[in-house]
Amino acid sequence: MNLPFLKKKKNTEKIFDTPSMQAKDIIAPSSIVLSPDFLKLGKRFVKSFFIFSYPRYLTAAWFSTVINLDVPMDISIFVHPIETGMILKQLRKSVTEVQAEIMEKQEKGLIRDPALEIAFNDLEGLRDRLQTAQERMFKLGLYLTVYAENQKELKDIEITLRSILESRLIYIKPALYQQKQGFNSTAPYGLDQIQAHTTMNTGPLSSIFPFVSFDLSSNEGILYGVNRHNNSLILFDRFSLENSNSVVFGKAGSGKSYAIKLEILRCLMLGIDVMVIDPENEYKFLSDTVGGSFFNISLASPNHINPFDLPAPREDEKPEDVLRSNVINLVGLLRIMLGGLTPEEDAIIDRALTETYASKDITPKTDHNYWKENIPLMEDFETVLEGMEGAESLVRRVRKFTKGSYAQFFNQRTNISLDKPFTVFGIRDMEDELRPIAMFIIMRYIWNKVRSVLKKRILVIDEAWWLMKTEDGGSFLYGMAKRARKYWLGVTTVTQDLNDFMKSSYGQPIITNSSLQLLMKQSSATIDVVQKTFNLTSQEKYLLLESEVGEGIFFAGQKHVAIKVVASYTEDQFITTAPEEVLKIKKAKKKIK
Repeated sequence: MNLPFLKKKKNTEKIFDTPSMQAKDIIAPSSIVLSPDFLKLGKRFVKSFFIFSYPRYLTAAWFSTVINLDVPMDISIFVHPIETGMILKQLRKSVTEVQAEIMEKQEKGLIRDPALEIAFNDLEGLRDRLQTAQERMFKLGLYLTVYAENQKELKDIEITLRSILESRLIYIKPALYQQKQGFNSTAPYGLDQIQAHTTMNTGPLSSIFPFVSFDLSSNEGILYGVNRHNNSLILFDRFSLENSNSVVFGKAGSGKSYAIKLEILRCLMLGIDVMVIDPENEYKFLSDTVGGSFFNISLASPNHINPFDLPAPREDEKPEDVLRSNVINLVGLLRIMLGGLTPEEDAIIDRALTETYASKDITPKTDHNYWKENIPLMEDFETVLEGMEGAESLVRRVRKFTKGSYAQFFNQRTNISLDKPFTVFGIRDMEDELRPIAMFIIMRYIWNKVRSVLKKRILVIDEAWWLMKTEDGGSFLYGMAKRARKYWLGVTTVTQDLNDFMKSSYGQPIITNSSLQLLMKQSSATIDVVQKTFNLTSQEKYLLLESEVGEGIFFAGQKHVAIKVVASYTEDQFITTAPEEVLKIKKAKKKIK
């Protein structure tokens, strides 16, 4: 039955149907303007180029300077293999022509043409390598598409590209009247629509490989992360640099502890000893997992460190120099413990310390093996002070550490050791007012051990601003960072707030004396200080504000790149700091038991 009115109704409904939204409708620009020498996608200007001429020789990684430009850019490399037999026929013909021209010039008695001779030798050499299958021939198409906010910026980018490439005798052209084809060729379609090819053999072709980063990679060391700009690996041996110190800055939750634990784990696998001053006991899980030592440092703890411990003099050190250096450091420690000293008290303390060691027959003339068995305690120092004129106020203040509530920790002999590759000093349970003192004592103990035995080590000082709160603490940390290289030690200084760190007069010198620097996500309150301190560009500044967890900027000397810290699943199980993940791992371990 013919029902024309029903067909008409269906056609009417189809006209008013709303087409379904597709993915391409969402990602497509609002408008596209096609010009002879650029495209305009929405509000952004786009321009495509192709490389059409190369020099006789190409150096390795010549293209990395273009890739590492701080410019939004799409790059496509098309490599089309050519049949060797066909190339050999063409080369045979070219060799014959060049050879004939050389012979003709010789017969006419003309002076030799170096260009012809070089061409002849190159052709013959290439024929030999092709016939022995050492090389192959290819057609190379190399296209670039850059993006800018306006035409002036587009022109500036083109000038920069030309200056970089033409300095290497490599020439580039804009794809005039082929901007659409250029854009499509650099889009992830795998389409070579420009077809601007250069014939090239295997050797020079390999030099174009883009994922090369000599500045932030080495043949030795550990993996710090992935270069976010070109996905190359950031491999480094911190002990190969001018000094092996590092600083790490990042707001809470930025992933700095995760990055440090990952570095520790990988360094341990290379046989490097690691020591950590841990203000929150967050490294205990890692220590237990790898079989390290964890010492809880608090007033009620059974773990003690004697502030008067002395290092054994090395073969190249004089005993008097060791004693003098130790006394100077102890004066700084006591200045913190006693709440500051007047110039007169400072002099009394200095003399009292020398007499305290002398009371135990520890002098430059006694055998240093005798020192270890006769180290004085804080109570011996108090006894010497009691017999000195003008020391009454000092004695009263010192008694708090010999007979008062602090004596349990400060008036004891050392009963710990650094005999394991990984050692953590947890100071979470130490009272806040005593934390700077505890950190100072721990660092002195570590420094004495480091000076005694030469071995590759790393010292991590987490939340270093606690120590930097005092002038003497900052001075000791700076001195250690400055001298660490001589004792094969790398000092890693970690803190959340750069503002607190830079309040100390030793903040900038410590950063200057650290060859490695890692900046993680920053808060808007401190970003201006970070930018000024590390001389960051505006783009790097916003990168740190918008970084995800585990992302930041990695510095090695004068070079720096955007980094993403990456770990394997097994490493993640060892180092994760997320409370929910730690809880899952603990529950899993209980089930196994």
